[in-house]
Amino acid sequence: MKEGIHPNYREVCFVDLSNGAQFIIRSCAPTKETIKLDDGRELPLFKLETSSESHPFYTGTQKTVDTMGGRVEKFRNRYARAAAK
Repeated sequence: MKEGIHPNYREVCFVDLSNGAQFIIRSCAPTKETIKLDDGRELPLFKLETSSESHPFYTGTQKTVDTMGGRVEKFRNRYARAAAK
């Protein structure tokens, strides 16, 4: 491999700020902070606002459009008459 052209690919600790979940993944994400883990390792730290641990789509707490005031049903009723003509 050519020297000096590849990014620094190393283990990085990603922390979800909304619930404190931690993921250790190999990445080349730029970081300025580090974190000391329970096993004694010190890894670069990358903070996330949301991850699969807290995102509504992955946790099953996602609201569908149909339950939010029946907008889908209103649309179907309004244009069902136009489609029938």
